[in-house]
Amino acid sequence: MARQRAASRKRGATRTLANRAQAAQSAKPAIAAISTEPEALVATYWFDPGEEDEPYAATIRLTGKRAGVSGTPRASDAFVHEEQVDRIVPGSGPMSISTRVYGLTPGTWSVTANLIRPRADSRGRRMTGAAHPEVLPLRTATWSWRRWTPLPGPATALVKTRWSLLARIALIPAVMPGTVFGFVALGAILALAVLAAHIGYHGLAVSDALVVTAAASLAGLIGAKLWYVRLHPKERVLATGWAVDGFVVVAPLAAIGVLVALKLPVGAYLDDVTPSLFLTVALGRLGCFFTGCCAGRLTASPWGVWCSDQRIGARRVPTQLLESAFGLGLGLVTLVLVVVVDVVGSGAIFVGGFVAYLLARQLLLRLRAEPRRYLWQRSRLVGRPA
Repeated sequence: MARQRAASRKRGATRTLANRAQAAQSAKPAIAAISTEPEALVATYWFDPGEEDEPYAATIRLTGKRAGVSGTPRASDAFVHEEQVDRIVPGSGPMSISTRVYGLTPGTWSVTANLIRPRADSRGRRMTGAAHPEVLPLRTATWSWRRWTPLPGPATALVKTRWSLLARIALIPAVMPGTVFGFVALGAILALAVLAAHIGYHGLAVSDALVVTAAASLAGLIGAKLWYVRLHPKERVLATGWAVDGFVVVAPLAAIGVLVALKLPVGAYLDDVTPSLFLTVALGRLGCFFTGCCAGRLTASPWGVWCSDQRIGARRVPTQLLESAFGLGLGLVTLVLVVVVDVVGSGAIFVGGFVAYLLARQLLLRLRAEPRRYLWQRSRLVGRPA
């Protein structure tokens, strides 16, 4: 009996070793597959739009070759990638284009770029559809934070690939990825401090106000995400942005619902929270400016500000800064009405500030580069050009 148990244990140990060896063998292809997973590279190039009279479209063609390839190059060792720029504004000063090329073999790539645009006639006008377009070699772009301008670098760039998901946060001119969350968080902290400092004078406990604010903010963030996903159905949920319209619509409704449920004064709370709301807008839009979202149209006007939409860097209408300044102004005016004039209670401060902000926002949306999208357009979800 003892011999049988010993033999059984020996066979079990043998099977365990065999299973481990089989698992190790099956894991090797997976590890190899991960190590050869296609990656992405990010390259930024500088170009001068010229001094012609009218805007024009052009193509940026990038050519890449993988460095260190021995023998006959394969198809995976080279790429040609084109980017269409629909509107280049002459006289706007230096521009940059940041391109992300996905699905590449990991390694270091030598990348060059050319600007392909219609030739100009004797009057400086671009001849669209000309048989022989103008081809100009481009130089890589570096960025000077001190001078706030792109600077030309070498013509050929040696770029290392990176994990595809990290390509979205690569450093490009005038963009600091993720700063929008930092500015919004700073604005929320400042807003709560301002709210807590004066809300006790109008019959509301600070703890109750914070509960209502937290519930309304959470509902507003969910609304902002769902609103954006509805407008951009082809984008991944985790990679998408946030729609301010969703927050503006959902958050006040959620706040009113919580206030009614807790039997708290609705008008007093809405008036008290109004300055904090617009101070958050002021700081949040600064984050948009440095993150490269909600960018304005390209312009040659001297009051334009050089910024990026995470792809094209150029002088633009500073829509984010204008909305930030308007939010700051509304925040200060409503704060004076709440603290100094003390006309809190009816909700008139909230309604007045809310309407003023919506009107200003509709004007600023027309100055954005991205086409305006409307939630109720189910077919194409695209409205008038921004």
